[in-house]
Amino acid sequence: MPASPSTARAINDRLALRLLQQQGSLTAGQLKQLTGLSRPTVADLVERLTDAGLIAVVGEAGEQRRGPNAKLYGIVAGRAQLAALDVRTEGVSVIVSDLVGTVLAEASAPIGGDAGTGPAVEQAVALVERVVKEAGADRLHTVGIGAPGLIDPASGELRDSTGLPEWHRSLVAALQERLPEARVIVENETNLAALAEQRDGVAADRDTFVLLWLGHGTGAAVVLDGALRRGASGGTGEIGFLPVPGTTGLPSAVDCEGGFHSLAGSAAIVELARSFGLPVEDTSAPEPLAAGVVGRAVALVAGNTEAADRDAQAASADRFLDTLADHLAVGAASVVAILDPGGVVLGGEVGQAGGEALAARVEDRVRRMSPLATVVRPSGLGGAAVLRGALLTARDAAQDELFAPRDR
Repeated sequence: MPASPSTARAINDRLALRLLQQQGSLTAGQLKQLTGLSRPTVADLVERLTDAGLIAVVGEAGEQRRGPNAKLYGIVAGRAQLAALDVRTEGVSVIVSDLVGTVLAEASAPIGGDAGTGPAVEQAVALVERVVKEAGADRLHTVGIGAPGLIDPASGELRDSTGLPEWHRSLVAALQERLPEARVIVENETNLAALAEQRDGVAADRDTFVLLWLGHGTGAAVVLDGALRRGASGGTGEIGFLPVPGTTGLPSAVDCEGGFHSLAGSAAIVELARSFGLPVEDTSAPEPLAAGVVGRAVALVAGNTEAADRDAQAASADRFLDTLADHLAVGAASVVAILDPGGVVLGGEVGQAGGEALAARVEDRVRRMSPLATVVRPSGLGGAAVLRGALLTARDAAQDELFAPRDR
C-alpha cells in the first residue's frame, strides 16, 4: 500500500536530515539531487524542518545566480548538547559536543585506585560538571558512557564485575541523578571502539569485522553484517577468558589470568619485552605501559632511533614483535575460525602503537593458521576510539529522538 501523506512527509524529512548529518550543509538543489524528490517537495520539507527548529540557513553556496537554491541549510547544532565519557580503571575522560558532534570542551582526570567509591564518583561527576560549564551548555540532552565490563542486555546497565572498581557502576547512577533531564547510555568500551572504527576509522569499508582490543587488558567486539553483536548476556568478545596454550593455567569465572589476557594484556607484553632485553620506560602516563614498549620496538626495527647499540636492539625488537605476533595470532585465529569476519582490527593503544609492522606479522600468522582469508589492520584511533564511539552513540540517540516524526 502507498504511504499516507503524513508518513511520506516523515520519510522525506528523515532522509533529508540524514543527508545533512552525513554530508554537512547542503542547498535545496543538492537535496533535490540527492533525494530524487521534486523541487516543491524539497521546498516543503525545508520549510517544515526550519519551522521545527531542526535546520537553518548557515550560509550561501557561492553560485553566480543568487536565489533560494543558493542558501545552504544545516542542522541546528545548538539544538542539543551531548557528553561522552571514557571510564577507565585509573580515571575518566569527558568531552561535551553540540548536536552534530563538534567538541565544545574536553578534559581528563586520574582517579586513584585507593579512592573510595564515594570520593571517586564525586571526582568523576565534578569533572563532568566542569566540562559542561566550560562548554557553555545549559543542559545535556544525552550522555554516552564507555566502560569496561558487561552491559546487561535487558536493563542496559553496567553489571557488577569482579576486578572492576565499584565506582564505575555507582557513577552511572550518580550521573542519572545529577542530570535528571539527560538520557544516560552505557556501553562496553570495546564495542564503542569498534563503532568508532566502523564509522570513522580503518573499518569504514567493512560490514563484518572483529576488533581485538589491546590496552591494559584485552577484549573483542564483533560486528556482523553492519550490526554490533552483544550476545545473550552481553558478553560477546570477552576474549581475555579464552583458554590458550602458553599460559600457566586456566582462567576461571572470576579471573581471566591463564586465558588470552595472560598473553596479550599490557603486563604480559611488558614482561615479554623484558625477556628480550628491551628497555621498559615506566611513566605516569595513563596509556598502557605496553603501548610505549611496542612503539619503541617498531621504531627500532624501522631504524628510527639513535640508540648506541641500535643494531643489537633492533634484532631483539624484531624477535620481540615476532613473538608478540605469535601470541596475538592465537586469539585472532580463534575468532576467525568461529566467525570468519574477513577482517580483524588491532585496537587500543597497543594496536595503534604496533601499526602496520605488528598487524602485518599477525596477518601472516593467521593466514598460515587458517584457510579463511583475513585482513589484519592496526587501529586508526587507538585509545581515543572509546570516547569517539561514546560520542557517536550519544549523537545518534539524540538525533533519533529530535528527528522523530511529529504531527504537523
